[in-house]
Amino acid sequence: MVPTDRLLAFAAMSFLLIVVPGPSVLFVVGRALAQGRRAALTTVAGNTAGAYVLVLAVAFGVGSIVERSVLVFTALKLAGAAYLVYLGVKAWRERGALRAAFAEDAAAAGPGSARTFWEGFAVGVTNPKTIVFFAAVLPQFVDRAAGQVAAQMLLLGLVFNVIALASDSVWGLVAATARGWFARSPRRLSAVGGAGGITMIGLGVTVAVTGRKD
Repeated sequence: MVPTDRLLAFAAMSFLLIVVPGPSVLFVVGRALAQGRRAALTTVAGNTAGAYVLVLAVAFGVGSIVERSVLVFTALKLAGAAYLVYLGVKAWRERGALRAAFAEDAAAAGPGSARTFWEGFAVGVTNPKTIVFFAAVLPQFVDRAAGQVAAQMLLLGLVFNVIALASDSVWGLVAATARGWFARSPRRLSAVGGAGGITMIGLGVTVAVTGRKD
């Protein structure tokens, strides 16, 4: 399996990548502000599952196709960006409904746990930063002489996702806690929905215009 020194080095690099807010973190924060703790944690779960699909893709060879093909990479990036903008616009338009939803159940997942999970999954599986990291960096930590290359990649990917799950959950819980303060005022709560929507729209635009271009 993966040598201990490589495993620790990969974990350290993963941590540095994860703690810097990117598409996944900003999406979770937006969800936490707009819908609360339960929705944030459900989004984190979906996001983590989506990221691990990328690990599976890299482990079994699909990741190299994405990394080498500018067309495939760009198409996937733009699809993820468009989805984020769509969700952001939707959150902005529905910001006025947050007060009633909060009054009914402050921990409710909003549109439904299953849908919230799959929306988080979509963001996780189309995250350009994660795609590039898994396709270009993860394979470098594999000890090919030891064999079982796919199994090593799956283990490394699991380490990344455990760190991401913990980090994103903290971001979501902190943002959801702040939401409680906003909920004491109808205007503040409406502003939360708008802020969450704007965050996702801005994130989608950022994802669309950044990343690999050649």
